[in-house]
Amino acid sequence: MALVEAGMERPSLPARWAQDHLRVLFFSLGKIGRAPIAAAFTALVIGIALALPAGLYVATQNLADVAYGWQSSLQISLYLKDGVSAERGAALARELDALPGVGEIDYISRERSLKEFREKSGFGEALDLLDDNPLPAVIAVTPAPQQTQDQIEALVAKLAAKPEVELAKLDREWLDRLYAMLAIVERSVGILAVLLGVAVLVIVGNTIRLDIESRREEIEVMKLIGAPDRFIRRPFLYTGFWYGLGGGLLAWVLVSVAIALLTAPSAELAADYDSPLGLTGLSPAAGLGLVAAGIVLGWVGALVTVSRRLASIQPK
Repeated sequence: MALVEAGMERPSLPARWAQDHLRVLFFSLGKIGRAPIAAAFTALVIGIALALPAGLYVATQNLADVAYGWQSSLQISLYLKDGVSAERGAALARELDALPGVGEIDYISRERSLKEFREKSGFGEALDLLDDNPLPAVIAVTPAPQQTQDQIEALVAKLAAKPEVELAKLDREWLDRLYAMLAIVERSVGILAVLLGVAVLVIVGNTIRLDIESRREEIEVMKLIGAPDRFIRRPFLYTGFWYGLGGGLLAWVLVSVAIALLTAPSAELAADYDSPLGLTGLSPAAGLGLVAAGIVLGWVGALVTVSRRLASIQPK
């Protein structure tokens, strides 16, 4: 009423809600700042726990990039039927070159196959004894880069369905093994992320529990004068928020530093194999996702702990 008489409007409910939360947000940050060493160690432990699965995720992505880079050495061999003429074989090669997922095409006629086999095998005199050319015409297809395993398999099936093709063969056992190992690593990263996420919850929860115990008498007085649990709980939730934010940022920094230290050796290794691929770190989106994961884990860890502890604290 006094505010209205003085010409000042009372803040709206959303504005008051925002003001209250901002006040508690920075109050909790100031409280953490009064014990910087303990807070830094807690954030560092959270950061290391988050950096481990994030680092393995980066390693898996780089291995996947290497696998995609090696796909340029993959080749699908299409053995044509004996009744397919050279003209039709060349025309089929041009048709296949226009298909999506096809990188390069090389048509090898029966005469060319015989000539190359004669030059490389050393059995030229034995071939002269044959009345007919036993070698089929072949279309060598190199898949376009950056394709998944399923896409390449679908391309092989599509090419094999051509009526002129007798057999479609893809020699990729080594790549299948690599993809299988990548699948195992990816699943292991997921399991490790879950386990370390639980560890972050425990770390934050234990920190909040100690903070609650140190303020037990204050909480009892607040409950005695009628303060609701949500009011008492709010500073602890924002404390978990700050721990999660700090841990997530530290995890991002740790992974980035590790990538920076490994960039030069990985570049030398790639140069030895004439590979243009380089080591890549967390993308901005992945880094922000890591920070968001830290915030969520910090908030949830604080929420679970403070809800349980407040229920056990009653005013005397």
